[in-house]
Amino acid sequence: MEIPSAFRAGYAAIIGRPNAGKSTLMNRLLNLKLSIVSKRPQTTRQRVMGILNEPGCQIIFLDTPGLIRPKYALQTAMMKITGAVIQSADVILYIADIAAEGEVEFIRSYAKETLTDLPAAKIMILNKIDLIPKPDLLPIIQEIHQWNIFKETVPVSALKGDGIERIKNVLRNYMPLNAPFYPPEQITEQPERFFVAELIREKIFERYSDEIPYATEVLIDEFSERPGRKDYIRAVILVERDSQKKILIGEKGQALKKVGASARKDIETFLDRPVFIELWVKVREDWRKDKTYLSRIGYKL
Repeated sequence: MEIPSAFRAGYAAIIGRPNAGKSTLMNRLLNLKLSIVSKRPQTTRQRVMGILNEPGCQIIFLDTPGLIRPKYALQTAMMKITGAVIQSADVILYIADIAAEGEVEFIRSYAKETLTDLPAAKIMILNKIDLIPKPDLLPIIQEIHQWNIFKETVPVSALKGDGIERIKNVLRNYMPLNAPFYPPEQITEQPERFFVAELIREKIFERYSDEIPYATEVLIDEFSERPGRKDYIRAVILVERDSQKKILIGEKGQALKKVGASARKDIETFLDRPVFIELWVKVREDWRKDKTYLSRIGYKL
């Protein structure tokens, strides 16, 4: 395929505080669910890639863990992921929950300390504009403009899809001249088993409260394609305490069965083929604080 000389391609990092709407935004931009979404903060733990292919342009979105002050090893690993993505991006999309208390103050501090000297173009995305009065929005945009850090400020409602096309148009202008990095039919570089694990973890975040979702990790123990039969998936759910295991499984295993049934539907939609899932729960005490174990399961510290 001949590539036009004016073709643009590059990487766009999506960053912001937990629950700002990063994953919702990426899914909207792609018109496809790749990043799991939850009402709970800190749902995203790894970098999630999504590739948008449009005429004359390829934009590679990188969804990242929310910006936090780490309290234990897992969170430290998450912030390293976000930091590495920021350093390598051509464009940084900072998404802010404009309705959240103290958001502007946090952006001001973080942007001046971390983003000012980076060569990437910075775009401010003011999300959840449907939750604040319009007269309150203009002074915020004016203040952000005065910082001279962000090239553009785009108000959106990622949940409702408002402003999504404007973000795409803005991004095209800041993507560098490059041939595409990936074939036009490719939507991500991450393997199917990564997204299967994420979809199972999403159901845990949806169905359990308190500390349970944060104390869990999903590891795919086996993923076998079986011609003429359903694919076989065996997943292990890590927890830190026996008490968490009991809650996760529920009486006579009913709670865990519901997680599996719900996850299976979304996995089959994502893979576009039937699957058979087995879920097992394993206790690994304080796994979130164990640097050696975190490295073994794919986190870099």
